[in-house]
Amino acid sequence: MLVYLIIGNFFSLLAATCLVISVIKKNKNDLVLWQLRAIIFSVFSCFALKAFAALITCITDLIRNTLAWKNKLTFRLTILLVALSIVIGLIINNLGFIGLLAIVASASYTIFMYTTKNEQQMRWALVLNQSLWVIHNLYIMAFPSVITEITITAWTLLQIYKNRR
Repeated sequence: MLVYLIIGNFFSLLAATCLVISVIKKNKNDLVLWQLRAIIFSVFSCFALKAFAALITCITDLIRNTLAWKNKLTFRLTILLVALSIVIGLIINNLGFIGLLAIVASASYTIFMYTTKNEQQMRWALVLNQSLWVIHNLYIMAFPSVITEITITAWTLLQIYKNRR
């Protein structure tokens, strides 16, 4: 069990590092590319920490971010990814309410990825997304991600304030 916790936290640290880089990017494509890298590491972290609903949402997020980065995320694909994330996530959710947070975070962020091109709106979506993941990752003990998500939320709120002027 301790080995899985260490492995999960190692990948959590890698994911967190990529996510930090994503929030300082100025354009949406760079932001999405770094989030794509973060999601790859999150897949491994969720697997090691046995967070199966989050694992499924990470896999659908990986597909979503890849399509968004390539400007191929259509309305139909958005709906399909949201539906897959919700249905499969609910079927394999092994963490009850905590697992639902990962599903809601993924589904809502997928919708924002499709519906907005505005960096400021994407930042607000990231704040919501990160808040849900903080709770989830505290529960599964992905500590590097928790620390980074709190930091990213604060940093993103600062960027929202700065860009508002």
